[in-house]
Amino acid sequence: MLALVLVAAVASVLLGSRLISPSALFHDGPDRTVLEVRAVRTALGLLVGTALGLAGACMQGLTRNPLADPGILGINAGAALAIVLGISYLGVGGLQAYVVLGLIGAAVASVAVHAIAGIGRDGATPAKLTVAGAAFAAAASSWTVAVQLVDQTALDVMRRWQVGSIGGRPWDMVVTLAPIFLVGGLLALALSRTLNALALGDEMAQGLGRHTTRDRLLVGLVIVLLAGTATAAAGPIAFVGLIVPHLVRTRTGSDHRHLLPLSAGYGAALVLLADTLGRVVLPPSEVQVGIMTAILGVPFFLLLVRRGRMGL
Repeated sequence: MLALVLVAAVASVLLGSRLISPSALFHDGPDRTVLEVRAVRTALGLLVGTALGLAGACMQGLTRNPLADPGILGINAGAALAIVLGISYLGVGGLQAYVVLGLIGAAVASVAVHAIAGIGRDGATPAKLTVAGAAFAAAASSWTVAVQLVDQTALDVMRRWQVGSIGGRPWDMVVTLAPIFLVGGLLALALSRTLNALALGDEMAQGLGRHTTRDRLLVGLVIVLLAGTATAAAGPIAFVGLIVPHLVRTRTGSDHRHLLPLSAGYGAALVLLADTLGRVVLPPSEVQVGIMTAILGVPFFLLLVRRGRMGL
């Protein structure tokens, strides 16, 4: 896994519509500017891929739903709605502001979905979380489209953001977001035993002495930190949080002590490789990483379904 991440990072820096010699990494020259731009892109890709891989594994363990990804709890839709409302009604602009708005929207969406799912008997069960998340995502998406229809500026920004891209971001954004990703990642790894207990079912987890409500809130916070920040920074990048944990699970089993760190590494590699492929497939233009992960993810998803490996 580490070797694959290293290869993906080097390829991300050297490959694109313009090929860079490996010697340029160690010497100043005309390619230095290109290398610096790609270095920022590679760093953000590592952070986003790691976060999405971890968030997907946490979501699937939390909801006991093999189809869980950042969209199932309304995180993507909540982030999009917050950004479009900020543009239209608060007049905000700039990538940093969009990230803050997206993270706030993701957090509000997660809280709202859990609150809705908690109504009635049995509390926020996995099935109720799934239904509540789908309902919230549909409603938030409708409101987002409605605002875009009457605000051209919001439409232009969201059209670029919703594709999913790690290009064009400054170093300041990477430096600012890195601590959030670090905290979220460390919390996710620390909750591996908690996720193992939750995956057994609420009754079994309670029998093992777990406080399931508190545990779900902690895991939900980690998902918001990871998936919310990644989505706010790069837009909704599909299939990473869905496919990567499944591929890892087929090799290592469902023990989150192994599943989480490997999902983080392979998630980072997938985002970097997809972004690099998108830069070389149609030179001199590029295909955004959100489109490439969807193109690469669909065949893997269908293969997993065909082989009957979708279970947890």
